[in-house]
Amino acid sequence: MTPEERAAALQALEAEVRTCTRCRLCETRTHAVPGEGPVTATIMLIGEGPGANEDRQGRPFVGAAGQLLNELLLRIGLLREDVYITNVVKCRPPNNRDPHPDEINACKPYLVQQLRLIDPEVIITLGRFAMERWIPNARITQVHGQGFMYKHRLIVPMFHPAAALHKPHWRPMLEEDFDRLPTLIDRARMVRSGQMSAEAAGITILTPAAPSEEPTQLDLFGGGASSGGSD
Repeated sequence: MTPEERAAALQALEAEVRTCTRCRLCETRTHAVPGEGPVTATIMLIGEGPGANEDRQGRPFVGAAGQLLNELLLRIGLLREDVYITNVVKCRPPNNRDPHPDEINACKPYLVQQLRLIDPEVIITLGRFAMERWIPNARITQVHGQGFMYKHRLIVPMFHPAAALHKPHWRPMLEEDFDRLPTLIDRARMVRSGQMSAEAAGITILTPAAPSEEPTQLDLFGGGASSGGSD
């Protein structure tokens, strides 16, 4: 697909999300929050779910956590407009409770399609629920800021900005994780090109899951299609 075709498909997907009734969250939302950013973004940030401000505006990360996220991106020379931002679930869980498994599953096809269309080089997972998609059974306090490679895509789990606001002692760690991100991206590219081993780069290779209903993703560091498995 051309960038123009991918952008049109992404816009159609976002429109579909805004009228989605696949789970109970549609009954209590004000607005669904599909995500925003360019289809050509090389970095995708995935949070857990919209909060009250996001529900009112229909945009991701627009409250205090969003302001902190903007500041973190600026630390590494990026603007919000340079990245694609979305969530595991696209509608606000009541009272900001954790999303339920059936709600996550209902939104899963939307996230899969966003990954396919945007094809990001790097995924930053913000919080536990986004992290568990690729790194299940891990503790975010133990793996935050570390690099994982899944089918050539760099996955970097980080604390959710809202959690860093509620637990101020986490904020320096979140800032440090962002500060290390450019170096980690460079090392991942060297691993992909064979110039550095994953061990030397400090990157853990994740074993792809068995093929599922999810579409195969494109190779992220520039080279043909990746083989099998879900993203």
